[in-house]
Amino acid sequence: MSMGHFANSMDPRSGLGVVKDWNGVAQVVLRSPKGASARVSLHGGQVVSWRNDRGEELLFTSSKAILKPPNAMRGGIQMCFPQFGISGTLERHGFARNRIWILDDDHPPINHNDNGSKASVDLLLKPSEDDLKYWPHCFEFRQRVSLSKDGDLSLVSRIRNVNGKPFNFSFAYHTYLSVSDISEVRIEGLETLDYLDNLSHRERFTEQGDAITFESEVDRVYVSSPNVIAVLDHEKKHSFVIRKEGLPDVVVWNPWEKKSKTMVDFGDEEYKQMLCVDAAAVERTITLKPREEWTGKLELSAVSSTNCCDHLDHPVSI
Repeated sequence: MSMGHFANSMDPRSGLGVVKDWNGVAQVVLRSPKGASARVSLHGGQVVSWRNDRGEELLFTSSKAILKPPNAMRGGIQMCFPQFGISGTLERHGFARNRIWILDDDHPPINHNDNGSKASVDLLLKPSEDDLKYWPHCFEFRQRVSLSKDGDLSLVSRIRNVNGKPFNFSFAYHTYLSVSDISEVRIEGLETLDYLDNLSHRERFTEQGDAITFESEVDRVYVSSPNVIAVLDHEKKHSFVIRKEGLPDVVVWNPWEKKSKTMVDFGDEEYKQMLCVDAAAVERTITLKPREEWTGKLELSAVSSTNCCDHLDHPVSI
């Protein structure tokens, strides 16, 4: 679907529209029939907003976020590829989140049966000549972002090796969730798992709690994790249900008070209103042989806490 098909307004049939941001970069707007919405920026292929049918913003964005390329905006859902963190030779979290993507007019079909019940947009990133100097691998990164009729947000990422040699990469959906009070939040589904603690030189520990709660800085990679976990927000009386495929790890991060004060694009007290829970492939890199393709999937639902347990039993449906 080309940009020419859109004006700065919504097409009610497809639930799609395009607006320009403060820098003139296009953002695709997705809307569900019930009123939920999402916005996806061509800068970084980043999901910059996800609202429920009551208009409540479900993703966190810092009030001090730098809203100008080439920096990724602090918040939303960032695409970390081909590197996560600083564990390589590239810029932090790789370059995909800092590049301008294009709308993918010629995307290969994804096997799905949504009966037209989702509003979707397809984006594409290919390496620039500069990218190839730093990371000499030809790839095509295709991404479909969808909003279901019930307001669930899903991302399907496909990375293809179009080169003549294998390459390795790390990947994460760096997801900033908006929470009422970090001290009132807990994560269920990661108990008893091993994790790598980035605050202790990636030393390996085993989670001891029956749920993960927060009272200080946390920066962990939970490995070999289940494909469904939940983030329960006691004060908001709702839960985020996170479903994933193709991504064995979960990164959990909150900078807490001391580190927040060192980050120029993050408010000193904002750690209280956010939590990053990332579906990721970090511990072991993914290898793609020539012409091979990898697929990763993420689905986010915001549900009443009383219904949360029902959702944990459902498989990924994207």
